[in-house]
Amino acid sequence: MEGGGGGKAMGYAHHHDTARLLKAFTRTVEPRNFGIGLVAGFLLVTCAYFSTARFDAIHIAPLVSPSETRIGSSASAAAAGSKSQLDLGVPGQDAALSSEGSKAEVLDTDGDDKDLVHDASLADTKKDDTFARDGDAAVEAGKDDDAGGGALLPPLSANGTQEEQGVLEDQELLVQDAIAAAANSPNKSSSSSNGGSQPVVQSDPATLPAPVQQTPPSIPVPEVKQEAKAPPAQQIALVPQPVKQQPGSEEVATAAPRREWKPLCDMTSNRRIDWCELDGDVRVHGARGTVTLVGAPRAEEWRVRPYPRKVDPNAMRHVTNITVRSTTTLPGAAEEEECAIKHSVPALLFSDRGYTGNYFHAYTDVILPLFLTAKRYGGEVQFLVSDMQMWWVGKFLPVFKSLSNYDLVDLAADNRTRCFQHVQVGLTCHADFSIDPLRAPNGYSMVDFTRHMRGVYGLPRGLAVPAAGARPRLLLIARASTRRFVNADEIVRAAQKVGFEVVVSEGTHEVAPFAELANTCDAMLGVHGAGLTNMVFLPTGGVVIQVVPLGGLEFVAGYFRTPSRDMGLRYLEYRIAPAESTLTEQYPPDHPIFTDPDGVKSKGWDSLKQVYLDKQDVRLDLKRFRPLLKKAIAHIRANKLQ
Repeated sequence: MEGGGGGKAMGYAHHHDTARLLKAFTRTVEPRNFGIGLVAGFLLVTCAYFSTARFDAIHIAPLVSPSETRIGSSASAAAAGSKSQLDLGVPGQDAALSSEGSKAEVLDTDGDDKDLVHDASLADTKKDDTFARDGDAAVEAGKDDDAGGGALLPPLSANGTQEEQGVLEDQELLVQDAIAAAANSPNKSSSSSNGGSQPVVQSDPATLPAPVQQTPPSIPVPEVKQEAKAPPAQQIALVPQPVKQQPGSEEVATAAPRREWKPLCDMTSNRRIDWCELDGDVRVHGARGTVTLVGAPRAEEWRVRPYPRKVDPNAMRHVTNITVRSTTTLPGAAEEEECAIKHSVPALLFSDRGYTGNYFHAYTDVILPLFLTAKRYGGEVQFLVSDMQMWWVGKFLPVFKSLSNYDLVDLAADNRTRCFQHVQVGLTCHADFSIDPLRAPNGYSMVDFTRHMRGVYGLPRGLAVPAAGARPRLLLIARASTRRFVNADEIVRAAQKVGFEVVVSEGTHEVAPFAELANTCDAMLGVHGAGLTNMVFLPTGGVVIQVVPLGGLEFVAGYFRTPSRDMGLRYLEYRIAPAESTLTEQYPPDHPIFTDPDGVKSKGWDSLKQVYLDKQDVRLDLKRFRPLLKKAIAHIRANKLQ
């Protein structure tokens, strides 16, 4: 090794210089001080010898570039100046974590740079391949924690700033700082300056050790053999500990820290509705439209319209504002009204205005959110209704009675103060006509909702399995005014020909009779419209066929597409051709409603509704439509065979 030989030659030259220095030293020392001089000379020789040995050791140690250092290798241990290796089990990987790679770990973005926390086989996955296709759960490509892979050490830059490294985890910062400090230490042969024999990297940020204080090289520090042990993560207090009593003083039990104050209302997390939750001494005055939390640690005031169409001014214009507030006034103060009625159950406050006159909106805006919010209480909950419409409440009264054991309160007509321990203003809502079981109380789903609705109206059929020898039944929803089936009779005959027994009905104002009829059927057919909402009464395993009119209306078809699947129904969609629309009888073929439907939609909802929803009827091409009927009956017959 040329580096080692050069060091030894330089060491020999250093020995000769030391001998000449010693001779000169002894000639200058007076005889009476010869003993002292001899001791001093001996110490000088000894220091020169050990200096030469240290010089040799320095030149023999191999040099390792920080950018090439791998955790777990002997080279990294020598570069860090530690007597033991820092082994994170990542052998054989040389890539370094770039700033883009660090951001990809947090943001899960795609790009040409490798994300080192990802499996190698997924490093070049494109965004289109990140998520599964329709109907499958979304799978993010960077969440596969393969046992054979791991994160490499971040690169060590000259400055080592967080901005240069991107967004790094606390653990990565700790490793980076520790190795950078060891690499810059003047005494590379000494042990770690914290006195431990082995570096410790904690996975929990709460247990990370404090930055290491380096010792100046001029001051000899003896090596400490005692190993520094970090306490387990679960022993690290996340909140300040109470002060201990002085010796001899009386011990007093310390109360748990007060729960952090949370705003009463959430106005941002839900795109459909603003909602509030109040716990404690809650007082509701209906006629004034106020909900007040008394004796709160902080005073707040919010204005909330408890209906899930908050971004639609037309829907919200008749929804009354409710004032939700908290006061620091203690209960019993003169300025607070006494409770006229004290309730032992929680309360839900909501509005039944907006678009509830439409059958679909009645379900997606009130009935379904009410089920999602109130079902968990098992009937022990009080409904407070603002803007109450008696005709509408009467229409769905069986639903209200199934979810609450108490009469509904008409807030506008209630001039008393009601007191509760818990009040929620605004109902829990997910997407339109949909429930996300991952966010729902008790994991409720759309299957649970349809089961509940069948129970409300006493419907017997839970599965779409026709009786022995009976034909599957198809319910054809006949609309009276717009989006009608012009050739309904031909459709009935075509369905009968493939094996269906067909029932044609438009429905009535009363929910129960149509619900009973729908439950006797195995399949439902209709042009896009509110009548398809009655799919909630179909038995599980049934079929829904939605006919989508002309005009690029596939987006509105989504109001029934996904919900029907979530209900456990088979969904089939039929998009008509221009020749199947009666718009061809009203406009020439080169009119923008045929050639540029997006341009019509760009003028707003009213423009779209006027042309494609209000002026259009449907004449099905039965030759084109018949395969869908065959697919529907095949599905139902397969249910029968199971």
